[in-house]
Order: sequence, then structure tokens, then C-alpha cells
Amino acid sequence: MVGPSITEEERNIANKRLKIGFILLVAFSAVLMALQVDPTLQQLAVIFIGGVVFGAVLLWFVLRNMRTFYRRV
Repeated sequence: MVGPSITEEERNIANKRLKIGFILLVAFSAVLMALQVDPTLQQLAVIFIGGVVFGAVLLWFVLRNMRTFYRRV
């Protein structure tokens, strides 16, 4: 039998990077949408921080629902 191709530590690092990437994707998309209305630099900073918070909440919600789904199977 062939074992897993990556170690548990490598899997944890990859999962952490995916989570951070997801949060940054949400934050940067909020900033890109805000650029359409010509905001100031301070407004962009607030929108980015809000996007990070919203991305973290969204990630928590998605992961919580995925755990619920996989427990049923």
C-alpha cells in the first residue's frame, strides 16, 4: 500500500495558507469594488480591514458547515 504523499505538518501548512488566501481574496475583492467610487486611502484601509473581518467570518461559517456535512457521511 502507498501512504500519503505529504506529512501531517505539510498538510497543516497548506490548509493555513488556503485559509489566509481565502480571507485575502475576500478583502481584496472588497477593495476592488470600492475603487469604483474613488475612495480615499483611509477609506480603502477601512474597507480592507472590514473585508478581512468579513472573510474570517465567512471562512468560519463555511468550515463549520463542512464539518457538519462530513460528520453525517
